[in-house]
Amino acid sequence: MEKSAIVLFAPGFEEVEAITPVDYLRRAGVKVRVLGVGSDPDGTVVGSRGVTVKTEGSIESYTGTPDCVVLPGGMPGAQNLADSPEVGALIARVKEAGGLIGAICAAPAVVLGPQGLLKDQLFTCYPGFESRVTEGAWKEDRVVVSGRLVTSRGAGTAGEFAYTLIEELFGTRVADDLKGSVLLRA
Repeated sequence: MEKSAIVLFAPGFEEVEAITPVDYLRRAGVKVRVLGVGSDPDGTVVGSRGVTVKTEGSIESYTGTPDCVVLPGGMPGAQNLADSPEVGALIARVKEAGGLIGAICAAPAVVLGPQGLLKDQLFTCYPGFESRVTEGAWKEDRVVVSGRLVTSRGAGTAGEFAYTLIEELFGTRVADDLKGSVLLRA
């Protein structure tokens, strides 16, 4: 069965944390759409390190519910995600449908925490951002799975994060095939 994912790119996104899940999920056969949040009218979004990406649409015009939504970190990218009512609505739809929510770096604390999505959940995030979360149980692990929530620490854990998203969507066999094909150590 085909799976779908939305990866959100907001101005100031962390490039490795955004591109790695797009690449790995597509390699695993997931139908991935890259949507801009507050992007330029031509669909371009500039990351925190100055890399410019052309998105495939905007969150402002998206009304679907994918199997998975991915929230990259980076600042001010994560704050831009948090400030978007459309992002909040998408996350709520995915949660209600039993879909997978992935957040990395600052995004767990900056986006999911204020929405109450970390309450009674285990999570991880970029070091220091855990102090912003008043509910939930922080773990220092590189990737944490808690129910239908996958969180990770930062750019250096992006491969493991994407691997875990694939594992949660398809199981270990598909994830391990991807791991072998890209020479990932996870």
